[in-house]
Amino acid sequence: MSVASSSSPPVVHIGDTACSGFLFDMDGVVTDTARVHARAWTRLFDEFLDERGKGEAHFTADDYVNYVDGRPRVDGVASFLASRSIDIPHGDPSDPPEAHTVCGLAARKDALFLHELDENGVDAFPGTVTLIERLRAAHVPVALVTASRNANRVLTAAGLADSFDARVDGIDVDRLSLAGKPDPATYLEGARRLGLAPSQCVVLEDALSGVEAGRRGSFGVVVGVDRTHHAAALREAGADVVVADPIDLEVRFPTA
Repeated sequence: MSVASSSSPPVVHIGDTACSGFLFDMDGVVTDTARVHARAWTRLFDEFLDERGKGEAHFTADDYVNYVDGRPRVDGVASFLASRSIDIPHGDPSDPPEAHTVCGLAARKDALFLHELDENGVDAFPGTVTLIERLRAAHVPVALVTASRNANRVLTAAGLADSFDARVDGIDVDRLSLAGKPDPATYLEGARRLGLAPSQCVVLEDALSGVEAGRRGSFGVVVGVDRTHHAAALREAGADVVVADPIDLEVRFPTA
């Protein structure tokens, strides 16, 4: 899905920076799924560590932020295991959830996430929805960029399936062999689908890995969304601006 066009897109300003497109992360920025993911990751790793029977400390909120938040599932599993010096076979993407491999744990995490989603549903953040609606009313293109393979299911559950002009998700990551965040590849693909240069785009992220991806991709403005009180870490990762909610972002629209 792409909205590339030969006509000049509308321009809005954040501070002194002119911007023509907005790239939104999904979990924790658009939808309140970060807590759903956190519950699934916690259950996955706590059960895995208990199965090892070595009395290892359980998965923590800091582990979530530092090792799995914003990353593709397989990368998140590998990152956390490396942090605990745990070495298991990588396996194959087709591994079932019960397989004792990195890919098997990733599959188990996906099953746990979908169970949580089906049990509890998901809400969209009203402030983010309002900003998206304002941007679209001004004909400023918006894209979703996420590592989730379940993006369509999540957006549909939140009533946002038709809210974006372009989308890059975990299925695209696999199909196009895109590197996961903190590599900027997915955001660069999002900008390409909007027909814009990275310098013309705003990245909105709550994950440290996603903020770093925006910085490494030389995007026009990288906005850190601080929903978990880690503003300093977001700035250190490369956020130009940090807000508690995207609606707090000071966007100057052109006057009529």
